[in-house]
Amino acid sequence: MKRLDALRAIYPTLEKHIVVTIMGAVAAELQSLGHRPGFFYLQHAMGLASSLGLGIALVRPELRVIVLDGDGSLLMNLGGLTTLARYRPRNLLHIVFDNESLLSVGGFPTATGTGSDLAAVAAAAGVPRTARADTPETLAAAVAAAISANELTTIVSKVEAHYAPPRGTAGFVTDLTLLENRFQFARRLAALREGAAGPD
Repeated sequence: MKRLDALRAIYPTLEKHIVVTIMGAVAAELQSLGHRPGFFYLQHAMGLASSLGLGIALVRPELRVIVLDGDGSLLMNLGGLTTLARYRPRNLLHIVFDNESLLSVGGFPTATGTGSDLAAVAAAAGVPRTARADTPETLAAAVAAAISANELTTIVSKVEAHYAPPRGTAGFVTDLTLLENRFQFARRLAALREGAAGPD
């Protein structure tokens, strides 16, 4: 499936929660579907989306945190899986889009194209729930099941190594500046702590 189709399938869930994305295509595609103040596009920090998501999930256990990761990003910070498993925040859902390449930095192949199974790696690291979902429908169902289970979950979805910049974006970059995204996201977290959702 195309990653954009996968994002469309789960967008109704994403927009209700706190979302941290990896850099590049995932961020631009998610923003093209409709930005929300609870979306944080982690630019220029490849491999660290799961770490940031973990930190938020631990300090804000009342929030559902969803991390949108990629195979190349996860492989750059593979030890992050053992850290997720160590702390096991029930409010964290980790979704890995596996296109078997480092698409946002040139399309170099990753180890998942030669047999490495990231769902199995996550399970071996101690993540209590893992799943594979390779169609928009099965991904939406897996996300719903993970949220219902209220348990740390990693879902791995194979997607095409394809990217066409969404209309209104330039290359792999969102049109929201890094500082504005940071401050907007912080304001959203603060508003949710105070019990006021604030404007979307």
